[in-house]
Amino acid sequence: MHRPVHTDNLPKPVGPYSPGMGFERLIFVSGQGATDPATGELAGAGVEIQTEQCLRNLRAILQAAGSDLQYVLRCGVFLLDMKEFGQMNAVYERDYPLVQGTILFIALLFMLSNLIVDLLYAYLDPRIRYD
Repeated sequence: MHRPVHTDNLPKPVGPYSPGMGFERLIFVSGQGATDPATGELAGAGVEIQTEQCLRNLRAILQAAGSDLQYVLRCGVFLLDMKEFGQMNAVYERDYPLVQGTILFIALLFMLSNLIVDLLYAYLDPRIRYD
C-alpha cells in the first residue's frame, strides 16, 4: 500500500499533493524548487544557493520517509539556463558526492526560479525496518 510522506521542514505545497509517496521499498518524490521553508521565499537569486536549497528540500522528504540522498536511483534537474549547468553541478557534486543514481538535465523556457530538482525514485534504508 502507498503512504504519503510529509514533513514540517518543507515549504507549503502550492497544490493538493504530497511532497513524497512511499510504496513498498520505494519513495517517489515530487519536484522541489528553491523555496526556503523558513521564509516561504526563493532562497536567493543565484543558481548555487537555489541548488543547495532544492537538495535540502529533497533530503528533508527522503529523511521523513526513512531514507536519504545516497539511495537515490534517478534525479532530474530542470535548468532555466544551461549556461548555469557548471555552477549547479559543482554544488551537486560537492554536497552530495554519494548520489550515484542517473541524472537528467533539461533546459526550460520559463520557470519561476533558476532550477527545479525532481527525484523519481529512492530506496528506503535497508537497515531500518518498515512495517
